[in-house]
Amino acid sequence: HVQLVESGGGLVQPGGSLTLSCAASGRAFVSYAMAWFRQTPSKERDFVAAISFSGATTYYADSVKGRFTISRDIAKNSGMLQMNNLKPEDTAIYYCAAGSPSRNALLTPSDYEGYEYWGQGTQVTVSL
Repeated sequence: HVQLVESGGGLVQPGGSLTLSCAASGRAFVSYAMAWFRQTPSKERDFVAAISFSGATTYYADSVKGRFTISRDIAKNSGMLQMNNLKPEDTAIYYCAAGSPSRNALLTPSDYEGYEYWGQGTQVTVSL
């Protein structure tokens, strides 16, 4: 069993940067794919980025490509999302997710059903 806790959200001006962290409990996390999704009240949960268990392969939504970077620290059992050049449309609750090898999440990284563990979310607001 894996538990995920996000942190690092907050209020930032357009063009600014934030780094989100996802702390995982349970050593099984090192073998899990990890992803970030985001959700606003008016939309479904949208895919942001995903990373393989080794960190060798990453995937990004077109809307964040070139601005966001997903990474993971195996030694610290955690993951991060570095967000640069933030835009008002990036405002959302950001969720960390993890998928066990049996789920094969990275066959379709944007499908939230590939991830069985979710954090509680952290709010990111981009505004003047």
